[in-house]
Parts: sequence; structure tokens; C-alpha cells
Amino acid sequence: MKQMLMAIAGPIVLAACAVAASPTPISERQARPSPEWVTRGVMYQIQPRAFTPEGTLKAATARLPKLAELGIDIVYLCPVFVSDDDPDTRGWSPRQRASKLNNPRNPYRMKDYYHVDPEYGTDADLKAFIAETHKLRMRVLLDMVYLHCGPRAVFLQEHPNFVKRDQEGKIVAAGWGFPALDFSNPELREYLWKNMEYWVQEFGADGFRCDVSDGIPLDFWETARDRLDKIQPEVCLLAEGTRREDQLKAFDLDYGWGFKWDDPASIRKQWEKMRDERPRGGARFIRFIDNHDIANDAWHNRVEKAWGTPRVHATLVVLFTLDGVPFLYNGQEVADTARHSIFGRLPIDWANGDTPAGKARFAFCQQLCEIRHAERALTGGELAWVDNDAPQAVLSYQRSFENERVLTLVNLAGRQVRVEIAMPAEQTAGLRQLLGQGARMETASGGKRAFVLEGYGFFVGKSR
Repeated sequence: MKQMLMAIAGPIVLAACAVAASPTPISERQARPSPEWVTRGVMYQIQPRAFTPEGTLKAATARLPKLAELGIDIVYLCPVFVSDDDPDTRGWSPRQRASKLNNPRNPYRMKDYYHVDPEYGTDADLKAFIAETHKLRMRVLLDMVYLHCGPRAVFLQEHPNFVKRDQEGKIVAAGWGFPALDFSNPELREYLWKNMEYWVQEFGADGFRCDVSDGIPLDFWETARDRLDKIQPEVCLLAEGTRREDQLKAFDLDYGWGFKWDDPASIRKQWEKMRDERPRGGARFIRFIDNHDIANDAWHNRVEKAWGTPRVHATLVVLFTLDGVPFLYNGQEVADTARHSIFGRLPIDWANGDTPAGKARFAFCQQLCEIRHAERALTGGELAWVDNDAPQAVLSYQRSFENERVLTLVNLAGRQVRVEIAMPAEQTAGLRQLLGQGARMETASGGKRAFVLEGYGFFVGKSR
């Protein structure tokens, strides 16, 4: 029958089949618009078990003014909902067992999505935390863990079909050995959509960080977006994922995984790959070198110890001048080196903030926030890579918005480098330094612009 139809219809059917088989590439489609508070913001992650010695929402609320002083716009709060307390270690994740903290309560193994875990306080404490954040002109993202739940989840007795089961009725595990939620069940979807609506309507949450979002059907998140937009049109959804279609409709931001921060050539290659795969106007990623997962798995060899201050500072400059949303983690602003774990209470060493190194880091992060907020090119400007003759050591790029340009050079090598950039000296003659360390400009032969950058040196300059 297929051959007969092809013979009758000829090229018409062939053309139709070609259209059906070749939808518009994602890179040629337009990304959804996002609120300005997202695209111009600086994000800070609070992992509550580490953020204060008490590990409570009340204690975290008391520290919020310090984040406002730093220049933070968006607070991303790790899960504070009731976690499963099943003591059977066979149901714990390998990381949880390896932590040796012997705590059954994993914040990423949910028992009740609708209430705050008593470890962190009460529902009223979360409402007060969000209200205080808003009072300080910051926004809050709550962390939603929907791929899986705990074996004692409160809904399982009434809704045993909310989780995947095999032919014998046994629960099917998702990653980490936790019961997998069944997104083929419309009742489960409704339960979770109402959960997101509840935290926005009743508590004033400004959006959600969506755990392992790629493991959940995209249409679930797209419907969530439609429903949330009817309640609060400026809600933000952050995907812990890399799905290329995310920002067409559902998400404002994705995680910026995949970067090797010690290799400028690979950074540029990875950036270009992600740009080419994504919708136009997209490429919105959070830019980070530390977060709760990285810190948890680093144990005592945190980024601050493994890299050292000069390299951390140089990379922070990159995070704040690339496109996307810069992200600071839980004590990074005081160069915290203490062990953190999501599986137990191991707090930030806030005393480090009173040391010369801690004070210098806070001032440096504060300056980065100020520059990002002041320079429109860093939040709304297109990024163009500037070629240089030391691509294995130096990143160089320019952000442009209207008639303003911000040029960034960062030496990610621990040695001095003299680098010429593919930009005539006259184009940089009016450069005004916004931020710099271990850097000086020179004029090279042929009228080119050159820079001498000490190990981990950097230069950020503005011109018109």
C-alpha cells in the first residue's frame, strides 16, 4: 500500500514526509523570555545543614541581611521538606552510606512534599524566611525533588500507584535506589503541580530549582510552567539538567555542567557547543565552580584548598562576566574550607570571614556583584570571543550592549603570560579598567593590543 500511495502522490508525499521528518532545528527556534530579575541576578545557594551551626530556617533568616550586603539577588534553598527517615541502610544512596554520618534523613529523598522537616523548623518558619528575603529585595527558589521519593512517603498508602512497579507489584527504583515516581499517572502529575502552586500561592516562593529535571518528561514541566504563570507570571524555573529543549517553553535556566575551568580552549569549545544546540536567545545557564554536590563529594579537599585563592578569584571573574547567571555557594564568599555534607550537619566556618583572607574574599565577591549590576553589557550584552595567541592559557571575550563594550581577559595558568589579542589598539584606546589584578596593557607591533598577565591575573575593562 505504501508503494502504491507513493506512486500516485509522487513528490507531494515525499515533500510532506520530509517536512514531518525534519522539524525546525532547536537552534533556529526562539527561547522563551525570562524575567529581568533572573537574567540580571546573582544567585546564592543555601544548604541549610551547613549554612548555620543551628541548621534551621530561623538561623538562616538571621543571616539574610549579610547576603543582601554581598549583592545577592536570588537565594536558592536546598530542600527543607520532610525527608524520609527509614533507617534501613539498604534504601540509602551509596553517597549517603559513604558519608559515614549514619543519618537516615537525606534531603533529596522526600517523605512529604507539603511540609517543612522539623529539623529545619516549621512551615511558618519557611514563610518567614521567604518574607524576609523579599523584604531585603531578594527572591527565593525552592528545591523540588520529583524524580523519586522515600520508601515511607506519606502518599504511598493512599496512592500506591504514584510510584513505578514491576509486574509483581514491587516498587521500581529510580537513581540512587529510591522509589521512582510514575509520571504516566495523571493523578501523580496533578498532585505535584498542585504542590508547586501551593508554595507559590501560600508562601510566596518565586520559583523552583528542579532536581534531576532531565529524568522527568518535559511536558510535565511545560504544563507546570503554564499553571504557575497564571498565578505568578514572573516565576523562575531552574533545571538541574542539560536537555536542549528546556528553554523553549518550560525553563528559564539550566545548570552549566560540562566546563573544565582550567582549560580556556575547552571552555570556549564547550560554550560554543552549548550555544549551537540551544534556542536563539537562550544559552541561559548558571555559572558555578562549587555547589552542594561538589562540596559534598570533595570532603576535606574543597575547591578553596584544591585550587588556592588566586585561581578561585580568576575563575570567579569568568563566572561573573560570561553570559548566564553567576552562582555562589554557601560560604564561598568567605573562602570557607570546612567539610560540608548534605547528609548531616557540618557547618560553614564563619570565623574565616573575620580573617584577612575571608574579608578579602567577601570584598572581592561584593565588587563582582556591583560590577555585574552596574554594567548592562554583562547582563544583556551579546558575547563575542576575541582570539588571542595564547589560547591554552588565556580566555578573552567581549560583551556588547548598545554602545558599551566590556572586554575580559583571564589567565587560567599559574604562570605569567604575554598575550596579543585580535583587536587593534585603537579599538581599546578608551578602555577603562573596572577590575584587574596582575595585568597591564601594552601596544604590540603592528598596532595590536597586548596584555601581560601574571599567573591567574585578569583584566576587565569598559569602552564606548
